[in-house]
Amino acid sequence: MNKQLTSLLIISSSFIHAQEITNDSIQNKEEQNESLGEVVLTGTMKPVSRKDSPVPVEVYTSKYFKTNPNPSLFESIGMINGIQPQINCNVCATGDIHINGMEGPYTMILIDGMPIVSALSTVYGLNGIPNSLIDRIEVVKGPASSLYGTEAMGGLINIITKDASKANTFHADLYTTSWLENNIDLAYKFKVGENASSLLGVNYFKYGNKQDKNDDNFTDVTLQDRISVFNKWNFKRNNNKIANVAARYVYEDRWGGEMQYNKKIHRGSDEVYGESIYTNRAEVLGMYQFPTTENIYTQFSYNYHQQDSYYGTDSYQAKQHVAFGQIYWDKVIEKHSLLTGATFRYTHYDDNTPGTLSNDGSSNSPMESPLPGIFIQDEITFNPTHKLLLGYRFDYDRHHKGIHSPRVAYKFSPNKTHTIRASFGTGFRVVNLFTEDHAALTGSRDVIIKNDLNPEKSYNGNINYVYNNTFSFGNVNIDATAFYSYFTNKIIGDFETNQDQIIYDNLDGHAVSQGISLNADIVFNFPLKINLGVSYIDVFRKEMNEENIEEKIQQLHSPKWSGNYTISYAFPKKWTVDFTGTWYGKMRLPILENDYRPEYSNTYMLSNIQVTKSFNKFEVYGGLKNIFNFVPDNPLMRPFDPFDNDVDDPVNNPNGYTFDTGYNYAPLQGIRGFLGVRYTIR
Repeated sequence: MNKQLTSLLIISSSFIHAQEITNDSIQNKEEQNESLGEVVLTGTMKPVSRKDSPVPVEVYTSKYFKTNPNPSLFESIGMINGIQPQINCNVCATGDIHINGMEGPYTMILIDGMPIVSALSTVYGLNGIPNSLIDRIEVVKGPASSLYGTEAMGGLINIITKDASKANTFHADLYTTSWLENNIDLAYKFKVGENASSLLGVNYFKYGNKQDKNDDNFTDVTLQDRISVFNKWNFKRNNNKIANVAARYVYEDRWGGEMQYNKKIHRGSDEVYGESIYTNRAEVLGMYQFPTTENIYTQFSYNYHQQDSYYGTDSYQAKQHVAFGQIYWDKVIEKHSLLTGATFRYTHYDDNTPGTLSNDGSSNSPMESPLPGIFIQDEITFNPTHKLLLGYRFDYDRHHKGIHSPRVAYKFSPNKTHTIRASFGTGFRVVNLFTEDHAALTGSRDVIIKNDLNPEKSYNGNINYVYNNTFSFGNVNIDATAFYSYFTNKIIGDFETNQDQIIYDNLDGHAVSQGISLNADIVFNFPLKINLGVSYIDVFRKEMNEENIEEKIQQLHSPKWSGNYTISYAFPKKWTVDFTGTWYGKMRLPILENDYRPEYSNTYMLSNIQVTKSFNKFEVYGGLKNIFNFVPDNPLMRPFDPFDNDVDDPVNNPNGYTFDTGYNYAPLQGIRGFLGVRYTIR
């Protein structure tokens, strides 16, 4: 493995404009200039070219993710350096997305700038975002609460959907794997009159092939049956004013468990163990620019998420409504580019857990969380070399009162080759444990909340350096970032004091996320493109132990070294080969008391190869995933006794081990093949 890591220490660049490599040549200089000049929205909430943005924004187009096709955003997002999709349960495959080592609840997921995926939907909602509707993904690492509010503490991912007026008339993408994972993506564009364009997309994913390669009598991969329907409308208006609206519906039926599990017979019973989740989700979002001489915009979104689930015999029934609206004014006055606005976010959440009981425990009491806020931002351009951004946000939570979030960013560009960015900002997060922590949902442990929980706060600084130059052999783009985040009031789930409990409390101490990421994008004059990089991330907390001594504790599921890579080469006659993958260093795992399983995982690599043949309207592609066939050792504790019927047996179980599903760090799928076809009408 060490040899492989040395020879393949290549990771996807954070400044990629992923274009298919033509057979004739790679137009390296034009491609890089287009990439750096691409208009982005996420860093400052207003259109600005990437090279001019004072906030570093990483952009990944939908073509980049085609180098390693996956059925959902959750799996594809791992191709980005510093971002780790983490499976948190080996049975039902709950997951979240880590940015710079921070857990999923610290990552804000936006769709067209709207906070669509949050709270309850972070557990399974990421799997319902098909790649077919994605135009590009913009990533900002580090706190962005001054513009986007709660949850944007570790960073944010903004999924920009396709413009219906510019999309292809028809697109179909169908593929299957040797494990019989079947995915269908269909998109159709049509016009209604002269001023309205609509894009209709349908995604269907089906995996119903039970596999137990490690012989523990549990499914290696969660079975899924999921459909997603997406419809977006763009309206043509005078003076190119913006107006669009979109809606999406997702239904998913997923389950994992013992091989003999039958949902119709065993769902919720204590005969055969299984975890079964039905998800219904509906979303609507839109944007409207007022017909005035001033640039005034309003945006809105609403989502409904309903989850009907059983984790063994434990029922978890939850519903969530989230409404969001904002209005803002974009104004340029000489050297000042001002942005100011107001937002309102309302969350209604109800479930059948103690989390929504009244104070006396006698009745149901759904949680209602209004969160109004105001923000202002001033981007000052002193000259082409120097730019300064100042921002401030104020939110009011009825429990935590006023929350302040300032930030400052500075960009220095002495020439086209070198750019330096430095920024400082704060973040905050209002926490809902029962919607964010899968372990709290399963019922496998009692949930103990020691005190009234205060909102988490963070302070972040980072320095970013970008080098872009053209040489005789091609173009080189290097992006390096050093970051440091300090967290106070961090809410920690204590799984170790009592293995039958999760004890939540604000951290009596502090937490730190620090590290360095290095990315390189090399485009040669012959048809070869290589994206390389590596991340070193150290995430830990310091708190007083029982002996009143400060103790440093490494965060779970956060490897210090990680990365991913892409190599693309175009052969004559429209043949292309893509070699992609991710690798992770050792990470700390959740173990039980006296656990025989190691506390740290192995270093491992997941590599893939794809061959594509292009025709006029068709593309045929196929290849292998996980070509080095890495599979972790059996991760389930006591899979033969999932209901803990014999846990107190002093002879056969002297250490008192219980059934445990959270010891996970890599998929249980070994090497497998895939084959697909794409058809496009422009």
